[in-house]
Amino acid sequence: MSVSGKHAFDDLHVDHVEFYVDDLVKSVEGFSSGYGFTVYAKEDTPATGATAHSIGLGLNRIRLLLTQPLVDEHSAVGYLARHGDGVADIALRVADTTTAFREAVRRGATPVAEPVERDGVMTATIGAFGDVTHTFVERRADMGDPPQTGLWATSGFAYGPDSGINEIDHFAVCVHPGDLDDTVAFYRDVLDFDLIFTEHVEVGEQAMITKVVQSRSGKVTLTLIEPVATGVSGHIDEFLTNHGGPGVQHIAFNTNNIVRAVDIIRERDVEFLSTPDAYYSALPERVDLARYTVDELRARNILVDNDHDGQLFQIFTKSVHPRNTIFLEIIERLGARGFGSGNIKALYEAVERTREPGDSAA
Repeated sequence: MSVSGKHAFDDLHVDHVEFYVDDLVKSVEGFSSGYGFTVYAKEDTPATGATAHSIGLGLNRIRLLLTQPLVDEHSAVGYLARHGDGVADIALRVADTTTAFREAVRRGATPVAEPVERDGVMTATIGAFGDVTHTFVERRADMGDPPQTGLWATSGFAYGPDSGINEIDHFAVCVHPGDLDDTVAFYRDVLDFDLIFTEHVEVGEQAMITKVVQSRSGKVTLTLIEPVATGVSGHIDEFLTNHGGPGVQHIAFNTNNIVRAVDIIRERDVEFLSTPDAYYSALPERVDLARYTVDELRARNILVDNDHDGQLFQIFTKSVHPRNTIFLEIIERLGARGFGSGNIKALYEAVERTREPGDSAA
């Protein structure tokens, strides 16, 4: 159904996330064996003359598209040289791709790919931050849950053993110092996002500013992070250096039972960041737990925090990226809608603990 430019972004939600990868087989195995994703869409073999090979992965309401370039001319080649494996596109489902694309460009977005229809799916792409793009995706109402464009659904599709991960909660994005406000303005002015949270966090001599933007639908949330120049490099500076510029630092997956999810994922040899025992010793004085016990959280290194609407629990995986950049988060919300300062500070400190003493961004 056609919509006006004024309402082009009213019901945005994540259609899928595309990763560019050097080794497609290895990357598929990592998501499948570690988290329970299942291949649900693929090409049997790349077509003659194909420039890339892609596979679609599914887990409950999450859809990932992993793409490995086959020719030097593919855009993934330059991306991989600059960043290594990482998120290249956050595709956004819209009611009308052509209207969304034209309105975004009219408002100042950089056009990357004009609207095109293939296999009943209309897409168009704009630039977002760094080398990451947003592809608008419009699917026919009768298509249900089809594979990504150009791929075919696999027979006997099943999610496999369910780790309890349900959907994407948010994306965390690192940007260069001085670029945060411009990035916020892009999402507010071009895509009609709202600024819902701002926080200045200091950990020792390091500091960062976080601003959270969210779509009108409430279904797409980005935590935008900028390091503060203090003369001491922290893990945000390190990400920007090792990643070769702005990009998605982590993706948070939502679950209804974080204890169960962590147990299942940990049994699949996924490693999580550790938390000092002192954190849990002080926890009863800081938080009146709405679910789980201190011992349950301590045994799994799960963090907890409150906001005005409720409580949330979260844990972060160790990065397996050769450059120690992108990682994942598991989060459970019990009414909490925001991003409490305790959680943000805990994330910063948890990642800092993985760096060797004296390390700094190269």
